[in-house]
Amino acid sequence: MAQAAYAPEPAPDAGAGDRPAGPSFDVLRWHDEPWTAQLALDLLPETNGPKVEVLSGSVIVTPHAGYDHQDAELDLAYLLKQAARKAKLWLYAEANVVSGQDLFIPDLVVLRVPGGGRTTMDIRHAVLLGEVVSPGNRRKDIIDRPREYGTAGVPFFLRVDLRNRVPTIALFELTDGEYRRWPPLRPGAPS
Repeated sequence: MAQAAYAPEPAPDAGAGDRPAGPSFDVLRWHDEPWTAQLALDLLPETNGPKVEVLSGSVIVTPHAGYDHQDAELDLAYLLKQAARKAKLWLYAEANVVSGQDLFIPDLVVLRVPGGGRTTMDIRHAVLLGEVVSPGNRRKDIIDRPREYGTAGVPFFLRVDLRNRVPTIALFELTDGEYRRWPPLRPGAPS
């Protein structure tokens, strides 16, 4: 069983009591109020390490997924980026998306507006959000996230499932408040 790493108490600075002076994960030890997307963005450090999301007032920290997940995410982003640009849309991998008080980091984000110069994007600018299903997060990727994205009105949801290392890609369109799966395309079939 994994044991939590030791984290020393933050050094006090002038006027801040026991809070760290700059963004730090130490804040997770002393902040006991509900979290918001803005609070996480203000107090936690930017990272290329674990995903740090906020859902219903709780901070959710997850390590990077396995290599199959990373490979599928990068390949799909590469393939979809050209199509997005032709449609005058912008594609990003693992970008911050804010929905009310929640902060999501979908594996793939297609936006109506460019994200250049920004740290976050409001979910109302999302055309498609995509998740590559991770074995440890199956419920989140298959049930929870589509429900949350649909409630926010995101027109399309893309799910990539790598069960048994064989990718299955499913595209869903928001219809009457629920995602409906598009019929699967067969290799060689006209699109």
